[in-house]
Amino acid sequence: MPQKTSVTGSALEIRIADPEVEQPLAEFFSALRCEGDEVHFHPHPLTPEEAHRLCTYTGKDLYYVLIEEGQVLGYGMLRGWDEGFDIPSLGIAVRRSARGYGLATLLMKLLHTAAYRRGSRQVILKVYKDNLPARQLYEHLGYTFENEIDGQLLGRINL
Repeated sequence: MPQKTSVTGSALEIRIADPEVEQPLAEFFSALRCEGDEVHFHPHPLTPEEAHRLCTYTGKDLYYVLIEEGQVLGYGMLRGWDEGFDIPSLGIAVRRSARGYGLATLLMKLLHTAAYRRGSRQVILKVYKDNLPARQLYEHLGYTFENEIDGQLLGRINL
């Protein structure tokens, strides 16, 4: 089992992905791949090239990073606005060593607020049935699950 990241009292920062965090985001994606999290989290390639694309992105969708001491501990996104959808799709990932501190909940609440401020009154997400920690988090936050799409449950929350 991975060792937990120590709580050092350093500041946490959540910000839009930008060129300054490209390398830490690429390292985060690499950690997700190495730890096998790509099985459950694969909204896009987890590559340095994708980190570059996201950190130089200028569209309507939102891509956030949660950083501590220069290391990306979490990543969250709301997308679908670029394609014209009114209801964005949400996705998050937290580094294994940083789990258990409430960072996923923090990211989810920020993403909900960002969607609401953009005029969305709902958010959707997909989760694999066997990803119990994620399903429990989403249910705790008020998501209900409707259909199954490509082996994943479709969750929805009213904001």
